[in-house]
Amino acid sequence: MNMKERLLKALKGEEVDKVPVCTVTQSAIVELMDLTGAAWPEAHTDAQKMADLAVASYEVCGLEGVRAPYCLTVLAEAMGCEVNMGTKNRQPSVTDHPYPKGVDNLAMPENLLSVGRIPAVLETMKLIREKVGDEVPIIAGMEGPVTLASDLASVKKFMKWSIKAPEDFNTILDFACDACIEYANALFDAGADVISVPDPVASPDLMSPDTFDKQLKPFLQKFADGVKGPMILHICGDVSPILEMMADCHFPSISIEEKVKDLKGAKAKVAGKVTICGNVSSPFVLLAGDAATVKAAATKALEDGVDVLAPGCGIAPDTPVANLKAMVEARNEYYA
Repeated sequence: MNMKERLLKALKGEEVDKVPVCTVTQSAIVELMDLTGAAWPEAHTDAQKMADLAVASYEVCGLEGVRAPYCLTVLAEAMGCEVNMGTKNRQPSVTDHPYPKGVDNLAMPENLLSVGRIPAVLETMKLIREKVGDEVPIIAGMEGPVTLASDLASVKKFMKWSIKAPEDFNTILDFACDACIEYANALFDAGADVISVPDPVASPDLMSPDTFDKQLKPFLQKFADGVKGPMILHICGDVSPILEMMADCHFPSISIEEKVKDLKGAKAKVAGKVTICGNVSSPFVLLAGDAATVKAAATKALEDGVDVLAPGCGIAPDTPVANLKAMVEARNEYYA
């Protein structure tokens, strides 16, 4: 079973020879930037550097997949948000929003797929495929519709509309959803095998479980139903209160952080609906721990039945290569 077959089967809950080990969230680290000469912020816009940095996590660390790009602002920027491109160890972030006053003037960019960094990301998918061949999975990352909608309006306005202006709230979510569907399908056309969809603004830290169930879930379902390939839904924080709702969003797999303390219980709650990726702590284990700490956390996740062994959230840029290698070694030792 090659790496691509293993990951695709694992995401569907089918039998595999061993649990895949990869990252479905942000994957770039400074050590790999130095090794490849492909550093942020240039690697956010230059397709070749983006591809070189992504492939290094597979070639150097042994992760069983190649994941790009490295932020949640590509589609937001193309849709009219202003973006600060960050630094070598800080991701891009949205700094201004095109629709903070309302939804009357919503306008989808003409030729969306040719705007901003989207062409570079699509080219990166092709460059990665040329480099790693057909047996290594390519995981594309993109912001989810909830986060995109909040970027378009601003998080403050988006949350206010959810209570005081539900029509505007639904309108901008629908608008964001259409853009997400178009971009996701283009990523598959460009060569992605799986799309990872972090949607942090859907977190219970920001939106109530009731809002998730009644107002957000229908749009996540619409997004998933409109896309031609397998996707992983990642929502930050302790998603225990919305775990079963996430499982109803029509994604084959979900990604969870270590803040979901009971992985075994989480598996039982969503059994038969979705598989689970995670949940080795990015800040407390992969960044701050040593190889022994990483192996202990990874082994615990495997024992608790995780379907894809992965960091619980985006990897911090200062994470050591040695700790990512240790996560792979833990999986290998578990099956030895």
